[in-house]
Amino acid sequence: MDPITPGRRTVAAQLRAVLAWTGALASPLLLYVVISDGAGGGSFDLVPWLSMRHLLPALALALPFALLRRWPFVALGLLLVGSAAATVAINTEEVAYLTDMRYLQIIAVDLAVAVITASRSRPVSSAVAFVALLGQVAMGYGNGTSVPVFEFEVPTLAMALTWTVGNSVRARRRHAQAIGVQAASQAATEERLRIARELHDMVAHSIGVIAIQAGMGRRVIDTQPAEARNALQAIEDTSRETLAGLRRVLVGLRQDTGIAPAAPAPVLADLDRLAATTAGAGVRVTVDWRGDRRPLPGDIELSAYRVVQEAVTNVVRHAATPRCAVTVEYRDAELLLEVADDGRGGARPGTGYGITGMRERVALLGGQLTAGPRPEGGWLVSARLPVPEHVAATVAA
Repeated sequence: MDPITPGRRTVAAQLRAVLAWTGALASPLLLYVVISDGAGGGSFDLVPWLSMRHLLPALALALPFALLRRWPFVALGLLLVGSAAATVAINTEEVAYLTDMRYLQIIAVDLAVAVITASRSRPVSSAVAFVALLGQVAMGYGNGTSVPVFEFEVPTLAMALTWTVGNSVRARRRHAQAIGVQAASQAATEERLRIARELHDMVAHSIGVIAIQAGMGRRVIDTQPAEARNALQAIEDTSRETLAGLRRVLVGLRQDTGIAPAAPAPVLADLDRLAATTAGAGVRVTVDWRGDRRPLPGDIELSAYRVVQEAVTNVVRHAATPRCAVTVEYRDAELLLEVADDGRGGARPGTGYGITGMRERVALLGGQLTAGPRPEGGWLVSARLPVPEHVAATVAA
């Protein structure tokens, strides 16, 4: 089958539009002609309550619905004009047939009003419903038949129900849109917070190490050139690593796909490398592994590494101690992290974003974090991260 070219699609769309407008505009005239000529006189019954006298006017009355989606007000106007034409064409002595047509007209007009109410503002839909109802009541009273469907009771109740249903659809649609906007805004906020935590954890640790190394190099450059050279080497290595991390973040932001690192995200196995980097800053970090080491979900691995990294950074910047101890304990249903030092204590809570960031990371995973001075001196950061049930069950098995 040959593919349909854009030109052919355009011609087909124009043809459909012409046919829709032609049928809709001809609807009032068709209704008048079909009903006034009797449309077969009712001799051919499809079912007991439906004959050609009913079917043909119904088809003619349905033609304006082709314009309802794009031009709803035009469609409603043509339906009202068609209803008036049908009312005029019907012999007033045929009360039963006249009543059937009246119900059909009310249903058609109310459906158009319902579509407008569901897609337009409340003031506009209320005005449209009032005008349509006024036209229906005027046509009913003009016919002169004393039946509720020709007076105001039935049309008013039907229009009230129609407007209520359409307004409910509009309200639900707006509520769904508001929830979608709120969810998108919340997702964007969470993503910004996540990126802010990544940048803080990355930059704070690196700058702390660089500051320590630069200070040490400045003090010993005249007396111990070898130590100054080592300090400069550590500064270079830390700077390159930080720049690479920042580049990964920026690439991810430009692509609008989150952080898309060129290298794997850090995990607990990288703590040994973190300890080696920190040793260059003058703080010896010992890592004590306990329990059965096993791979954990990526979000737990990353958050655990960042918590330890931030705690060690605080030791380097604030504790004034040459050592600290990191404990990583694998338990059946949780992961325990502890970073302890015997220095003068970390930053007071509320003076920076480090402890707040650690607490947010742990809380997002359903864990708990405590940070404060130890009774024997120094500072202790302790975090408990729950391990998913399927991971714990695998270990137990």
